Amino acid sequence: MTRIIFLILGALALSSGASAQSSGLKRLNTGDESRGWEAVGRLDVEGKGFCTGALIAPDLVLTAAHCLFDRETGDRVDPAIMEFRAGWRDGRASAYRKVRRAVVHPDYDYDGTATTDRVRNDLALIELDQPIRNTQVIPFDTAERPAKGDQIGVVSYALDRSEAPSLQELCHVMARQKGVLVMSCDVNFGSSGAPIFSIEGDVAKIVSVVSAKAEVKGIPVSLGTALESPLARLRAELAAGRGRFSVVGSEESRNAAISQGRGITGAKFVKP
Repeated sequence: MTRIIFLILGALALSSGASAQSSGLKRLNTGDESRGWEAVGRLDVEGKGFCTGALIAPDLVLTAAHCLFDRETGDRVDPAIMEFRAGWRDGRASAYRKVRRAVVHPDYDYDGTATTDRVRNDLALIELDQPIRNTQVIPFDTAERPAKGDQIGVVSYALDRSEAPSLQELCHVMARQKGVLVMSCDVNFGSSGAPIFSIEGDVAKIVSVVSAKAEVKGIPVSLGTALESPLARLRAELAAGRGRFSVVGSEESRNAAISQGRGITGAKFVKP
């Protein structure tokens, strides 16, 4: 039986000396190398750290829900101190935008027991203060979750590669369990919210976002949520006018999420 040690990625890049895995990663050093990936950017939280996010519309950024919480206090981060830096590379971005509002999945519970429910619902949608109208920054389409064995790719920033995005083209889906994707993609602190892509020819579509890192028999893996239903709920939350300074979801729904949570088969979850 597969044993998974589950470790939620910190929402913010840490200042510790923890090292990242680097096999299969390619730093996108130049404009030519990063062409087509400019809609992936760094989501900076003033004075606290960063996550990775990606545009799915001119004014909408998809990322992980836990990126919107203060790791030490557990409180929601004020959108006013957040900034999306599209295509950030070596001190410059293709576009800079502040955050107007942000919603997390209604069933996401930041303080709850670390279960597959937490990963399954670890999704957030951020509305920017102004759309990005730049011919070099093209939002990505989304697609249905991939099947086990499918090849995928990830573009991310992380603790020791925070100044330019890195591309890993050849990771794959190892398993799909209870709405959670187990993937071989290389992630570290700061990679939270990074888009996972299916790539067919020259077309890349987002099929998941990085929620956590884990180990399967000592081999590092990444975990993410499927998008179909969770993303539809987030769009509905924005359409209903939510996302301004309040935690989405009632106390009743949060308690239900905790009591109904189920682990990945054979998993041992470790609360961060």
